[in-house]
Amino acid sequence: MRTRKQIIWRRCTIAVVAIALLPLLARAAAQLLVVHTPVSNADAIVVMSGSATFRERARHAAALYNEGRAPRIILTNDHLRSSWSPEQQRNPYYYERTQDELRRAGVPDEKIAVIMVPITGTYDEAVLLKAYSETNQLRSLLVVTSAYHSRRAFWTFRRVFQGSGKSIAIDPAGPGLETPSAGTWWLHRLGWQMVPNEYLKMLFYWLRY
Repeated sequence: MRTRKQIIWRRCTIAVVAIALLPLLARAAAQLLVVHTPVSNADAIVVMSGSATFRERARHAAALYNEGRAPRIILTNDHLRSSWSPEQQRNPYYYERTQDELRRAGVPDEKIAVIMVPITGTYDEAVLLKAYSETNQLRSLLVVTSAYHSRRAFWTFRRVFQGSGKSIAIDPAGPGLETPSAGTWWLHRLGWQMVPNEYLKMLFYWLRY
C-alpha cells in the first residue's frame, strides 16, 4: 500500500511531466492546422478575408504576386469596417485596408479585383469564388490565408470545387506579423482565439458540409 508521501511524489512527477510536455503539445496542435501546397503559378491569387490578420495575408499575397506566381489578386469582402483612418476621415472596410497594403507592396491597382458581394465565412467565400472563377474563366487559384486557418480553408475549397476541373492550391502567410508563432500561441490571447477555436470550427464544418 502506497504511503501518503509516495502518492504526493507521484502526483508531483505527473504534474512536472505534464507542464514540460505542454509547449510541445501546443506546438504540435498549431502545426497540424497548417497546410501548404506548393504551386509554381496560377491564374489568380485569392486573399481570404480576415480582419485580425489582413496585413500578413496582404503582404504575403503581394510577395507571391511579385514573384510572378499569378498575374492578378482577388479579394473578398467580409463587410467589416476597420479602425479610424485619419487620412480618409472614416473607418475603411478591411478589403480597402488590404488594397492599401497590396499597393504599398507594389501591386498595381488594375491587378487587384474585389468581389463586392458580402461573405460571412470560409464556406461562403469558397462558393463565391467558384462562381467568380467560372464567370471569369479562371482555371486555377492560389489561396492565401493565415497559417492556422489553412487546413480548414483548403478542405473547404476542395469540397466546394470538387468536380469543377479547377485547380486549388494554398500558400498561407507565416505567423509573426499578426499571428503568434506555433511555439508561443498559447501565451497570447489571440492565439487562444485562433488555435482551439479553429479545431471547433473544423469539427463544425465536417459535420455541416
